[in-house]
Amino acid sequence: MSTPEPWTRWLSLKIKILTIFPEMFDSVLNASILGRAREQGLLEVTCVDIRPFSDRKHKNTDDYPFGGGAGMVMLAQPILAAMAAATGEHFRGKRIYLGPRGTRLTTDKARELAQEEELVLLCGHYEGVDQRALDTCIDEEISIGDYILTGGELAAMVLTDCVSRFIPGVLGSSESPEEESFSDGLLEYPQYTRPREINGMEVPEVLLSGDHAKIRAWRRQESLRATLRFRPDLLATASLTDKERRLLDTMREEMDTPCSPEN
Repeated sequence: MSTPEPWTRWLSLKIKILTIFPEMFDSVLNASILGRAREQGLLEVTCVDIRPFSDRKHKNTDDYPFGGGAGMVMLAQPILAAMAAATGEHFRGKRIYLGPRGTRLTTDKARELAQEEELVLLCGHYEGVDQRALDTCIDEEISIGDYILTGGELAAMVLTDCVSRFIPGVLGSSESPEEESFSDGLLEYPQYTRPREINGMEVPEVLLSGDHAKIRAWRRQESLRATLRFRPDLLATASLTDKERRLLDTMREEMDTPCSPEN
């Protein structure tokens, strides 16, 4: 008997989000694809409010940084207590801090995380989190990009949405996540729907031909063209055939050739 793929081990992915603003997640988690995935039991997301775990009188979760400096730093104590409550004694998964110095979130990383049984996401705030909390209870730091947010909540939403797409059954078609931008190192090809013509612009004839081989070839060609135009940096690591590399050379020449002036 063949060994099942890693993601077939679990019926659903469980995600717990540690945050001081749990109310921010209501509309995102209850709408669209994420809402449907939760209703179907494919995705289980729980927000854990860090504030009640604070041992301070006013339940504050931050304090001034040692050594001075602007802003505040999230306290280690309530984070450690909240994490202990969220993971329990038999936690089987990964504990992640959403921060700017973390590993970049990519399609491959999202696919990898979707194979976990459980994820716990820690949302930072202010000037950051007491390093002792990160050293104690975080397995990996992940960044969604080279920019700064007011807090980790938006990053946690992005990661949750991205990862959920690789849970079998969440999307309408099992092929969908593998046909979208970045799935094979390239941007996605252009998409069209009805009507066939609008304002003089027509759908490419090949898409109406019913010839699936020609359609696949056209889509691959247009993926190459879109990537060359908008994200040429991706081509350095994309898996390309010799024929595709020659096609790219032709496309580059066409892009570098100035348009002839009208007579």
